[in-house]
Amino acid sequence: MIEYLLFAAGLILLVKGADFLVDGSTSLAKRLGIPTLVIGLTMVAFGTSLPETFVNIFAALKGTADISFGNIIGSNMANILLILGLCAILTPLKVKHSTVWKEIPFSFLAAAMLFILADIAIIEHGQNFLFRVDGLVFLGFFIIFLYYVFEMAKKEKQDTLVVPHKHSKLAITAMIIGGLIALFLGGRWTVQGAVYIAQQIGISEYVISATIIAVGTSLPELMTSIIAARKNEIDLAVGNVVGSNIFNIFFVMGITALIAPLQVPNIITDLILLLIATFLLFIFMFIGTKHTLKRWQGITFIIFYAAYITFILIRG
Repeated sequence: MIEYLLFAAGLILLVKGADFLVDGSTSLAKRLGIPTLVIGLTMVAFGTSLPETFVNIFAALKGTADISFGNIIGSNMANILLILGLCAILTPLKVKHSTVWKEIPFSFLAAAMLFILADIAIIEHGQNFLFRVDGLVFLGFFIIFLYYVFEMAKKEKQDTLVVPHKHSKLAITAMIIGGLIALFLGGRWTVQGAVYIAQQIGISEYVISATIIAVGTSLPELMTSIIAARKNEIDLAVGNVVGSNIFNIFFVMGITALIAPLQVPNIITDLILLLIATFLLFIFMFIGTKHTLKRWQGITFIIFYAAYITFILIRG
């Protein structure tokens, strides 16, 4: 019973820890005079990917590669199909030109690189492992993405993200330290609980991580995007999801592979489905109202996600 409680507590700590750390880091950056647009495109996007980061770090240290891959693939599928699907049902999402032509294709590139490197690992090495050099490749693409973000920030003429509350230095310090502690404990307990639950129920660690953990670590993106959509902050709702998918593969998987070589599970079909979901998001931008994700398309995403979850549960 204690393992189930630790698992639930771990997911809660991951979400709240990311929230505290983003809030504290954003307030600190504002005090230091860093432009709010840069904060939004870096710290907030990074912050919503922190739960995946800590889960994968502990999974790598524990040698449970299935959790690492399931967490990232499941989170990215949830981001596109579940989160954008729900947001589009709430209100049609008008997507920026740069997001359609640059960020969505970049997220497709991220999924394609994971697919390619996973295949090359099997072909070249005779065994399905991602090595540290593969992690460096991911991080190289991540640096390119950061360069693009900062160049875009320079061209923006006005801030698009406002921090509504100011915090004292003590409060900022407490939020940053508390957030890091919560993420550390949350990541450790979530992985520990997932391994135990998988063993008890008799299903794979990959299934647990691609479903329960993936949705749990995607809660920051879910809440951010839904609130943004309700406030008609469409750029934030869509950009948060697409940016998070790029962070998850290029940064989180890059760091994970650097920590320890990862044995690639049987995920070729899952990676193909992720490529299809990302490509479908791009195609939907040109069907009907240009650069707009409509309600019927959101419903299509939800159906696709339900089919994906059903598939991996049946496969086991």
